[in-house]
Amino acid sequence: MKNIAVIGAGGWGLALGLLLNDKGNTISIWCYDESEKNAILQYRENKRCLPGIKIPLEICFTASMEEALEDKEIVIVAVPSKAIRTTAERMKGLINPEAVIVNVSKGIEDGTLLRLSEVIEEVLSNTVVALSGPSHAEEVARHIPTTVVVSGRDMQAAEMIQDVFMTRYFRIYTNEDLIGVELGGALKNVIALAAGTVEGIGYGDNTKAALITRGIAEMTRLGVAMGGSPNTFAGLSGIGDLIVTCTSGHSRNRRAGELLGRGYTVDEALKKVNMVVEGVPTTKAGHALMIKYDIEMPILNAIYETLFEGKSVQEAITDLMQRDKKSEHYS
Repeated sequence: MKNIAVIGAGGWGLALGLLLNDKGNTISIWCYDESEKNAILQYRENKRCLPGIKIPLEICFTASMEEALEDKEIVIVAVPSKAIRTTAERMKGLINPEAVIVNVSKGIEDGTLLRLSEVIEEVLSNTVVALSGPSHAEEVARHIPTTVVVSGRDMQAAEMIQDVFMTRYFRIYTNEDLIGVELGGALKNVIALAAGTVEGIGYGDNTKAALITRGIAEMTRLGVAMGGSPNTFAGLSGIGDLIVTCTSGHSRNRRAGELLGRGYTVDEALKKVNMVVEGVPTTKAGHALMIKYDIEMPILNAIYETLFEGKSVQEAITDLMQRDKKSEHYS
């Protein structure tokens, strides 16, 4: 059994804390502030992020980073992508240097365009692995069978995490392609925004299927240019995560896109969803990577123009449909 810290008390952090507690590990969960901690302790539940899921008394909560990290062998980082660097900086000097960090956040750092494991490694010297795949917290917390992938530069550490996290309802595969695993988890949120948008505007399954199929082609194109394997994008952190995020009612990215399709502004949609929508900042970072690597990504570009340049959803869709003719397998 392991002594484990979860940094972040949102839905995904809690779901993983519950899973690992069920296996007999000792779990401490760090909350952003005292008010978040007190609300969870009062109800033994996160009513906003994971309503209806009761939290056992043996799971400890703290707003002290020092207390959360004390003597921990595994540290799960489950904060929004924009908070990864500042969170890692708060952990510096407090984390056990031998502890393995499991990043479960999905995104790309704005400005630097670094993958999130790279951000953590810039700040901390610990071994970092990434856990990704089609895994809504709401379902994992209810023991619904789920399969994900773990990757890292240190595959022994990844295999250790595989052993620690595996349960009868949570299956983990390993994958040596850290670049592909992280990019798949990040970029699928952009395509999910597009899928929600076409649903919101009133289009049907044909349109959504086209977006998912051509979306994975765009993700693969950029991933390979950055050093990832095309096979990864055909796996759990690619097409697997893309399917679940584009089609599920749990998906906050799809919900935000649906609101955009119905005429809400970006700010109005984000306010209504009332949770982190990683696809919005990832669209900005993905657009910068598209330019940097000179990769054609028309769906990502259309979402970027809709979010940041004021282009209407209908105009963006029309422009996508009327692009120059292509072979399906152009590189």
